[in-house]
Amino acid sequence: MVDKKVINLKIEVANGMCKNLTAFEGVTLTEVAKQVFGEEDKEYVAAFEDGRLRELHAHVNHSADIRFVSVHSNLGFDLYKRSLILLMLKATSDVLKDENSHDVIRVLYSLGKGFFCTAGENITEERISAIGSRMRALAEKNIKLEKKSVSVRKAKQIFEERGLTEKARLLKYRRSSKINLYQLDDYSDYFYGYMVPTTGYLSAFDIVPYEDGFVLVLPDQETLKVLPYKAPQKLYQILRKSEDWGDALGIDGVGELNDIIVEGRMNEVMLVQEALMEKQIADIAERIREEKRKIILIAGPSSSGKTTFSRRLSIQLIAHGLSPHPISMDNFFKERVDTPKLPNGKYDFESLAAMDLELFNKDMKALLDGEKVDMPNFDFMSGEKIYSGDVMQMGPNDVLVVEGIHALNPASTYALPAEQSFKIYISALTQLNVDEHNRISTTDTRLLRRIVRDARTRGNDAARTIEMWPSVRAGEEENIFPFQEEADVMFNSALIYELSAIKIFAEPLLFAVPEDSDAYYEAKRLLKFLDYFLGIDASSLPQNSLMREFIGGGCFKI
Repeated sequence: MVDKKVINLKIEVANGMCKNLTAFEGVTLTEVAKQVFGEEDKEYVAAFEDGRLRELHAHVNHSADIRFVSVHSNLGFDLYKRSLILLMLKATSDVLKDENSHDVIRVLYSLGKGFFCTAGENITEERISAIGSRMRALAEKNIKLEKKSVSVRKAKQIFEERGLTEKARLLKYRRSSKINLYQLDDYSDYFYGYMVPTTGYLSAFDIVPYEDGFVLVLPDQETLKVLPYKAPQKLYQILRKSEDWGDALGIDGVGELNDIIVEGRMNEVMLVQEALMEKQIADIAERIREEKRKIILIAGPSSSGKTTFSRRLSIQLIAHGLSPHPISMDNFFKERVDTPKLPNGKYDFESLAAMDLELFNKDMKALLDGEKVDMPNFDFMSGEKIYSGDVMQMGPNDVLVVEGIHALNPASTYALPAEQSFKIYISALTQLNVDEHNRISTTDTRLLRRIVRDARTRGNDAARTIEMWPSVRAGEEENIFPFQEEADVMFNSALIYELSAIKIFAEPLLFAVPEDSDAYYEAKRLLKFLDYFLGIDASSLPQNSLMREFIGGGCFKI
């Protein structure tokens, strides 16, 4: 018997503080976590070993620096959500195994704090309840989630036999000869990303019937407690409409999109979806005219395409006999001296308290009453409003088009008459999935858009944009998402072909992120994600395409 070598481990425990341990080579990260945090602790779901992300069942074979990943972090919570989907699929397989229908389940999109899923015509409330009960039983058994490497050819055969055609089609475009399948008891599947080590980590969830399917309800990220679920109905309706668009185009998954690129049919798909989007914008303009609304309020998360949408909507408003006047709420910031600050001392420009709401409401109300108003322009260098004779007065066919992150918050428009206001929520609600069980995060789509745009227009490299992204998301969670259901209309700015178009712009930026950067892992993850897509030549995109806001070459001055 060969004696095992002793290795030294430097463990980051909290706030930069470290703990040193010695162990024998081959120790698993799970065993290290138990020594540091206790036998029963399941807060930590993965770890970085010398900067490389590892699953907890991985073995450590040399002295290393270890940083564990909490389930409460964005990365850790992503692992939790992905693993929860595997648990749900296994439970569904157990409940429906005698009906030969368990593999018809589809994980379609994020719906509030959960994932909307469908499972064919045979799904009932009783069976949904049974799936939830089975998930809880499997979680209590603390079963290991095992990873096994198989050939792409073998995996393709497995999925074809199970009727998972999108998974099989996707593998046609994989360059590697092997892929990893995750095994939970007798159920195996392919997932984009790592998993928690055992089902015992997955104690918090719910599953509730909704429409013609069900929602796999996620716990709160900070507390890991399950809150009562309320589906955002308007969001569901626009997502379902987008799903219908995908069906009309014959594209449900990335494999089908790649097939269309290979067959040379992408230009037709591109033109059809651009036409569908333009029709939707025209319908919104027609509704505004018919309802005689005078102030249009537009809000949405970062990189939703708000600016291009506003320009295209304005063109349609003109075509419908109206005269639009664009107004940015950014011109109604409080003076810098009155701007609130974050605990770290930086200015909190995302806060509603940073807005001069009294002036905004006063000026908008005066415009609606037909008065002349000297409009401010906010100088971000001096931190003050500047008045330079930009006087505005509305005529009988004029409408105000207001854009800002707080535009849908009732507190920001308290003095404006509701009957004259028309609220629009815009976001990139990706209708395309990787395959039947792997959804494409709308957050990833928006982040890639922002990486490309920031590099082109602001001189920010990808690392800088990635490092800023968590604070951007936190601001969205507080200031935008809670008010999306206030909208009269939701507009989906996602284009089914956009990740194939943005791929050629994003990849060089992501490859440029250095290995010692805090953004390196995220850049590597996004590169792996983009590898699923075949790229397309973006030169044929229309000049007014919403994608031009990010890749450039558009007809609008942005």
